[in-house]
This record gives sequence, C-alpha cells and structure tokens, in this order.
Amino acid sequence: MGSHEVSTIRALLVDDHACFAEGVAHRLNAEPDLEVSYCTTLSAALEILQGQPQDIVLLDHDLGVERASQFLPMARLQGFGGRVLIVTAWVSDTEAKRLLRQGVSGIFVKDGSLDELAESIRVIHGGESWLDQRYRNLDVDADGPQPRPGPLFNERQLRVLRFVLEGLSNKVIAAHLGISESYVKALLQSLFRKTGVRTRGQLVRVALEHYQSHLLGRE
Repeated sequence: MGSHEVSTIRALLVDDHACFAEGVAHRLNAEPDLEVSYCTTLSAALEILQGQPQDIVLLDHDLGVERASQFLPMARLQGFGGRVLIVTAWVSDTEAKRLLRQGVSGIFVKDGSLDELAESIRVIHGGESWLDQRYRNLDVDADGPQPRPGPLFNERQLRVLRFVLEGLSNKVIAAHLGISESYVKALLQSLFRKTGVRTRGQLVRVALEHYQSHLLGRE
C-alpha cells in the first residue's frame, strides 16, 4: 500500500475562557489530521478568518457579552464558507433551533470527551451534522416557541427574577421582599422549572433572550 499524506482539517476554537481554549486546542493538535488555533472574542475570530482560512469554527454559545448567533451572519458577510460547530456547556432548545436555522452544522456539549469532540469535527468536515443527544428531536422548522396560556410568571416570581437580573443575592432579595431566604430559594427553583434551566447564570441568559416582554409588561 502506498503512503498517503493525511488531509489536515483547520479549525478555529472561539471561547472566552482562555485556559479552556488553550487546553482543548493543545489536545486536538495532537491529532494527526487536526490543526486547531483559538481566540476568545468574535472580533478576533473574524480577523483571524480574514487572514487564515479555516474549515470549521468551534464556537462557544456564551461569550460573555457576545452570543454565537451574532457570528454566522457577520462571518458570511466577509466570505467565510466553512462550517460552524457550537461547543457549549448548555443552550436552550429555542436558541439551539435558532442556531440550526442560521446554518450551524451541529451542537457539541462540553461534558463530552475530547475524543468525541475530535470525532465531531471530522463528521462536520465530512458534510454531515453532529447533534448532542439532547437536541436530536428538536423541531427546527417550528416558528419559535408556542404561545403559552396565561402569564408565564406570577407577580412574586417576576419580582425575584428582576432582582436576579440586577445581580442581587438571595439575602438582599429576601430583605427587599420582606420574605425569608428559603422562600427566595423556593421561588428561584420554580423559575428554574418554568424556564428549563439549572443555574442562576442560565436563568439570566434565558430571561434576557426570551422573556423580556414579561419582565417589562408588569410592575
């Protein structure tokens, strides 16, 4: 059998956690067919793409003040013709559908192994899609979330959510509302259940992305 040169897949990892990005890029570069660089902002990614064409962009969903959904329109405008794999700790179903409708090629969740990530890069590069199991049954063609009957949050939940968005602690929220901290925690758990999230950070992100009308519509 004759020797064949390994075809290299060039990938750019965009993640605002520099230690994570550096570690992942270092590990993936040990693969004979992968050449991975990294940066921490969308503006840096767009600048790199202009000078160093990439086959795939590995894009974190939450980049601090930036979101993955901002990237693809800007990248296409400047001529990026490669593929995008979202590499994220978590993304809501609604946001996942938005990203897939935009044209991303898949969603990889960070609790997967680096071997799986390497494999997902190869699958994406081969023209297929890669979806974490929790996103495989999404109805991508549905026009966003269906209307909910009645108000999504009651008055007390809304007030707690507004205080959470202001960055207040449970203790301070309890003082503002004249209730116990344990009651604040119970209200937060009910908000987690209603929005389908697990942490305060996810709650803030989902509230800002999808429930602003509810937050502004009541006092």
